[in-house]
Amino acid sequence: MKHPHDPAAAAGSIGQQNAAATLKAILRTYPWQLTGTFSLVALENALLLAYPLFAGFAVDAIIRGNIGHAISYAGVVLLFWLVGAARRAVDTRTFTRIYADLAVNVVQAQRRLGQATSTSAARVVLAREFVDFFEKHVPIIATALVSMFGAAAMLLAIEPLVGAASLVALLGALLLLPSFARRNEQLHGRLNNRLEHEIRLVDRVSPSVLRRHYTTLSRLRILLSDREAGAFVVVGAAAAVLFALTIGRLANSDGVTPGHVYAVMTYLWTFVGSLDDAPSMVDQLARLKDIGRRVSPGMEDAERKDPA
Repeated sequence: MKHPHDPAAAAGSIGQQNAAATLKAILRTYPWQLTGTFSLVALENALLLAYPLFAGFAVDAIIRGNIGHAISYAGVVLLFWLVGAARRAVDTRTFTRIYADLAVNVVQAQRRLGQATSTSAARVVLAREFVDFFEKHVPIIATALVSMFGAAAMLLAIEPLVGAASLVALLGALLLLPSFARRNEQLHGRLNNRLEHEIRLVDRVSPSVLRRHYTTLSRLRILLSDREAGAFVVVGAAAAVLFALTIGRLANSDGVTPGHVYAVMTYLWTFVGSLDDAPSMVDQLARLKDIGRRVSPGMEDAERKDPA
C-alpha cells in the first residue's frame, strides 16, 4: 500500500489528465512546503481583514487626542508588510522547485505518450499554469474569498443593512459565475488547441496560414477580454448601488463617529474590490480546467527528488 505522500501515488492521479487530480497530486507530493506558504497566506489575509477595524480605532483615537493608541496602528501596518515579505520569499523558493520537478515529468510523460516535440514543448509551458495556480492564484483567491465573506460579515456586525445588501450582491454573483465559466472554458479550449500546434505551424506553413492562425488567436483573446470587461461593468454597477445605499444610510444615522464611517467605507471597498476580482479568478479556473485535460505530467521521477 502506497503512502499518501508517495510521489508514485501522485503520478497515478496526475496521469488521469484531470485538473483537480493534478492539483491534488501536487498537494500530496509537496505537503509541507505548501502548508508553510499557505499558512503565511492565511496570516496575511487575517491581518488584511483586521486592517480597517484597527484603522477606524486609530481615527477615533486621533480625534480624542490619544496619540499612543493611534500610533499603535503603525505596528499593525508593519506586521502586515513583514508577513507579506516573508510569504513572497517562501513562495519563490517553493514554487521554482516544484516547477523544475514538474517540467521534467511532463516531458517524460509526453514522450511515453508519443507526442510530437512541438506538442510536448507547448504542454511544458501549459504545465506551468498548475504551479502558477498555487503561487499566484491561490493567494489571490484566498484574499478575495476572505475579503468577500469576511468584509460582508464585518459589515453585518457594524452596519447590518449594508451587510445584508452586500450578501444580496454576493448571491447574485454566485448565480451568474457558473455560466460565465462554462463559456470561458470553451474559448480557452479553442485557444489552447491552436497554441499546441503553434511550433509546427511556425516551422512549416505559409505566411497566409500563419497570419490566419495569429488572427484567430487575437480574436479569441479579444473575446475573453471583452467578456471580462462586461463582467467588470456589472460589478461596477452593483458597487455604485452599494455605495449609494451606504452613504445614504450613514448620512441619516445619529451618533456615527468618523472611525465608524472609515471602517464601513473601507470594508465596503474591500468587498466590491473582491467582487471585481471574481471574473478573472473564474476565468483562470476555466483555463486551468482545460489545461488539465491536455497535460499529463507523470511524477514518477519525483521519487528521486532531493528531500531537502
